[in-house]
Amino acid sequence: MKYDTMVIHNPQSEAGHLKDALGAVVLPVYLSTTYAQNGLGNYQRYMYIRGGNPTRNALEELAARLEDARYGFAFSSGMAATSAVFNLFSAGDTILLNNNVYGGTFRYVSNLFQRRGLGYHLVDNFNTLDFAALTPDVKAVFIETPSNPLLQVTDIRRVADAAHKKGITVVVDNTFMTSYFQKPLQLGADIVVYSATKYYSGHSDILAGLALVNDTALAEQLKFLQNTLGNGLSPQDSYMLQRSIKTLPLRLDRHEKNTNTVVAYLQAHPRVAKVFYPTVPDEERRIQAAQSAGNGAVLSLVLSDGCDPARFIAALSLFDLAVSLGSVESLVCHPASMTHESFPADLQKKVGIEPNLIRLSIGIENIDDLIADLEQALVYCTRQAT
Repeated sequence: MKYDTMVIHNPQSEAGHLKDALGAVVLPVYLSTTYAQNGLGNYQRYMYIRGGNPTRNALEELAARLEDARYGFAFSSGMAATSAVFNLFSAGDTILLNNNVYGGTFRYVSNLFQRRGLGYHLVDNFNTLDFAALTPDVKAVFIETPSNPLLQVTDIRRVADAAHKKGITVVVDNTFMTSYFQKPLQLGADIVVYSATKYYSGHSDILAGLALVNDTALAEQLKFLQNTLGNGLSPQDSYMLQRSIKTLPLRLDRHEKNTNTVVAYLQAHPRVAKVFYPTVPDEERRIQAAQSAGNGAVLSLVLSDGCDPARFIAALSLFDLAVSLGSVESLVCHPASMTHESFPADLQKKVGIEPNLIRLSIGIENIDDLIADLEQALVYCTRQAT
């Protein structure tokens, strides 16, 4: 069954069986917090909502099937999914991450790892990292590809092959791509995490996270953490997320079509010094084409020296100034003061998160309107304030 059919029809999952009971086309929301049992020693699959819920489990099965994974877990946020993965590791372990990883992930590792005896290092480029030289304390690599906010592309298969020779677990945050464009488990990754708040939701109205694995031992640990920490996704949000996923392929196709036009426009504009997108650097474009069916709908740009970022952002009318991304509406973000404010100033400078860096999440509006909005803002940003 093709992807754009699976997002709507999932007959082999629990969702399909539950629908069949009354013939409902849409899986109902199971709100009950507890379930009556048949007697001592005859306990059923569902006992208490924290340990399992039919609506959430149906979502987890759907997400796993779309990922070609054996196991899926739905969490209360993307950071809840990421924190569950970090809880797989023990004191003395070190985790490597992209140097321009999402600000929330950096905030977690830079503030909470030390309390648990974990270490971390930021890697400038995983594509050139010498894994053979890594010390035995390195137990995992956590990569975003493309990364946030500089859209750096990492060769997942190369990293996975090299990491596994050292017994290192490979975790990929696949939020920007989703399983529609990229499937890291097929490329050798051990764990895939998502902020499902973004493209899977697509409407800026659900906070959710996902973690997908093939390994049974990892799945058992994640299930234990989900139940013990109590960070599973609520039934209502699980239902809403399943509904949103049904239009994921349609939305992503339109998102990317719009983005390709915006990237070409910005690359040719004299007030734009640089554009960050997976298709821009030649070497990264080749990697992206080999491992992904698309390039996504997030891009970053550096405004020219004469263009004031505050004036540029203020002039936009269709791009709302907001954190997050991946929804039907277009958004503009200033990483240095918003999503990546947790990065110290010296790290921002080293990584390339400069004051003139702007991140755009391209929505599904009419492309002519988006280009016109960007054009007038790029004209306005160079005028002297009055």
